[in-house]
Amino acid sequence: QVQLVESGGGLVQAGGSLRLSCAGSVPLFRFNDMGWYRQAPGKQRELVARITLGGSTNYADSVKGRFTISRDNAKNTMYLQMNSLKPEDTAVYYCNAQDIIRPQTNYWGQGTQVTVSS
Repeated sequence: QVQLVESGGGLVQAGGSLRLSCAGSVPLFRFNDMGWYRQAPGKQRELVARITLGGSTNYADSVKGRFTISRDNAKNTMYLQMNSLKPEDTAVYYCNAQDIIRPQTNYWGQGTQVTVSS
């Protein structure tokens, strides 16, 4: 049973920082691409950042230069370091992982709320 559990969300003032964690119940080498998505009220879920098994990354234009995605395969955990947070970053953040054997299979965490006050 594959589970992803996010943590690290909370309330922060604009300009502040948070680090989100996504802990996997299985070793991360089970996954090819992993990523963070977010969904604000009334909006569609959008990609924030992705990282491959080899460590290549890509980011949404809105977070480039402020957010950093990483994965620690030894700790079975993926991270999202968020700096210079803005009110428009307020959303529920979800981690996602693509099964390396069955690429059509994606796993999702339950989400963690990030609220940035102005």
